[in-house]
Amino acid sequence: MDKPEILICRDATDLARKAAEQFVSLAGRAMARVGRFAVALSGGSTPRAFYELLGSAECRERVDWSRVHLFWGDERSVPPDHAESNFRMVQEALLAKILLPLQNIHRMAGEKDPAKAADAYEHELCEFFALAPGQLPRFDLILLGLGDDGHTASLFPGTVALPEQERLVASVYVEKLKAQRLTLTLPVINAAAQVMFLVAGSGKADVVGRVLRRSAADDLPAARVRPANGSLTWMITQDAATSLSK
Repeated sequence: MDKPEILICRDATDLARKAAEQFVSLAGRAMARVGRFAVALSGGSTPRAFYELLGSAECRERVDWSRVHLFWGDERSVPPDHAESNFRMVQEALLAKILLPLQNIHRMAGEKDPAKAADAYEHELCEFFALAPGQLPRFDLILLGLGDDGHTASLFPGTVALPEQERLVASVYVEKLKAQRLTLTLPVINAAAQVMFLVAGSGKADVVGRVLRRSAADDLPAARVRPANGSLTWMITQDAATSLSK
């Protein structure tokens, strides 16, 4: 991987617009190349405006949604209609506004036993990407957020999912949250053609600096995202990027 591309955005609105343009461009290129666009979505508050923009009249007609396949990078262990569900957030912000075939929606079953749900999602990835044993799926795009503790997806510091090298999908208990999560593992993330972090807000400035500027940040999960044969882009609002200029 070359050095990551860092795009500084004026604010969250500018970030959503730039991310939407990237999505449309990447979708067109992937469809021309392989006939479909496979994306793993991020949860959290930052990408919601981006999803809403994709679903707006301004953007939705620019994407052939019949050839888009949406996956999730992580999920809480809650039903799909729960207020904390990443699927529900995407459903409200995007899916309700576009014509996406049901078979193109690949959600993590957060309502099921976490270990069984992880196994099922791993099986779904193997089938969709026609993987042989030991192979990794190659997403066209994986979207990620950044927590103030350096976590991304549901790869939290000190958890068993972080060093996982064999599984594609892991179930993990996050002690600090007293909650169970499902997450794609680092090998899957690092096998993507394009990984894109979306980071907004002054509260993220310190951790952005730790991840992008200091070698000592190698212990932070987000710092371990280094696509082996792909591109890495960080889209950061100005207030979240202040530590990069120091």
